[in-house]
Amino acid sequence: MPLSFSSIILCLIKQTFMAQKKRNIYIGSAWPYANGSLHLGHIAGLLGADFLARYYRANGDNVLFVSGSDCHGTPIEVKAEQLGIKPEEVVAEFDAEFRHNLVDQMGFSYDLFYRTADPFHYEKVQKMFLDLYNKGLIYEKVQSLPFCESCNRFLPDRYIEGECPKCHFSPARGDQCDECGSILDAKDLINPKCKSCGKKPIWKDSAHFFLKLSAFEKELRRWTKKAQGWRPNALNFTLKFLEKGLIDRAITRDSKWGVPVPIKGFEEKTIYVWFEAVSGYLTASQKHSVDIDRPELWKDFWQNEKALHYYVHGKDNIPFHTVIWPAILMGLGDLKLADRIISSEYLSFEGKQFSKSRNWGVWLPEFLEKRDPETLRYYLGINGPESADSDFSWKEYQVKVNTELIGKIGNFVNRVLSFTKNNFASQVPEIISPNAEDKMILAESETIFIRVGQLIEAGGFHEALKTILAFAEECNRYIDKKEPWKKIKEDRPLAGNAINVSLQAVSALSGLLNPFLPVTAKKMREQLNLSPQNNWQYTALATNHPIGEPKPLFERVDIP
Repeated sequence: MPLSFSSIILCLIKQTFMAQKKRNIYIGSAWPYANGSLHLGHIAGLLGADFLARYYRANGDNVLFVSGSDCHGTPIEVKAEQLGIKPEEVVAEFDAEFRHNLVDQMGFSYDLFYRTADPFHYEKVQKMFLDLYNKGLIYEKVQSLPFCESCNRFLPDRYIEGECPKCHFSPARGDQCDECGSILDAKDLINPKCKSCGKKPIWKDSAHFFLKLSAFEKELRRWTKKAQGWRPNALNFTLKFLEKGLIDRAITRDSKWGVPVPIKGFEEKTIYVWFEAVSGYLTASQKHSVDIDRPELWKDFWQNEKALHYYVHGKDNIPFHTVIWPAILMGLGDLKLADRIISSEYLSFEGKQFSKSRNWGVWLPEFLEKRDPETLRYYLGINGPESADSDFSWKEYQVKVNTELIGKIGNFVNRVLSFTKNNFASQVPEIISPNAEDKMILAESETIFIRVGQLIEAGGFHEALKTILAFAEECNRYIDKKEPWKKIKEDRPLAGNAINVSLQAVSALSGLLNPFLPVTAKKMREQLNLSPQNNWQYTALATNHPIGEPKPLFERVDIP
């Protein structure tokens, strides 16, 4: 029987989609501070990275997905001081917690979840420092710094707080305002105070090294203006940031907790976390290559202009990923810059911004003690702060899960598989003379992968999940109209047609959901008696293919 024109078009689209040459995809996800538990606001900014990694792997591309614990920030020192323990102990506790929450429970598929408190990272960061120093891009300068006479020490950025000179939010930190996102200098704070004792600091001279950030201003402007694939908040913020002009920035600090400065006479000082933490994107890539006994593999991603680089993070991290880190890479030379900046807006809770420092939010370990991680992946994937601030609500979470995830996806899958078990001996029935409605669902089961894939690649996770949900709604309308539970008594072959088409749709859904809900997708594949999804395309079910035991995919969410 000759193929119809529409069938030929579908075949050509499928062949073109599958014929793409394997790409090298680097995905760097922001590194959380190891000074306290993660909250849902953190996850909202990180989750997209795993969506991307799982999608690109299914698409047959080579993926390098890294992140880790930021171990040297002043918040760790503050936490250790509060608890009367060493910073290493704080790091060990929260790094282990992050790994459990993110990898074991949330299912983040990192190639390496690293930590900056590692000798390999120290070595590589010190080498980067010396490379820039030898090029004249790092220079020594005496700096006037806040010094607390009561505590008898220089005050690092987070040991000093005051009023932001730009938006007047208080308390703003000595390095950055959490309210407006501006990078600050402690001397610009209004009414500065020592975070430990509350007294006003004095200013004393201390010799430090500075990164010549101003040397990269023109190059960063040119690069940013050519940017494609950045979320609007990242592009707009960066352009405005560069308009103000770049000033050189201190790259060392008076602290013993961190990567030691590799220059004689400065051994008691450490490299600032803003430099060494972002450097973790490169050092983690190198460490992964060493760990898998392919020490040069990282170069396929970092010294390859054809590689595609993603950075996924929250709004407050934009300048570090679009100004600071690119400047460092430009200075080092022969290293790939970002292609796509996937920066989320803020997630609030009950109208107020999530804040680890102010202990306000829904904490991830507590959430995961009682809730299915897949429901959080779905909720934040379809309702997170992708392009605008959003507010987490327990009621809305309940509605989204029960009405959409369970009501429109879970119930469709369960009733189709249960009907197959009860009426077709758990085998895919034959499809005979499919009509226009049947063909539409079958065609959609194939072509939807292309649309959803394009949305994922662009960082449009909301629209990707909405497209999948709309497909599930369409499938529900289809089976409701076909009424196989009635047709089975009157016209068994016609009922078989409807169930065959619906099973093909369930197969498509199991593949489409894999980047977003990997555990759910695996359950669906097991119930369809299929191997785990390892490609980005619809898996057709042959006539008489045996179906596994149907089971509910989710439990309803009840909020007290």
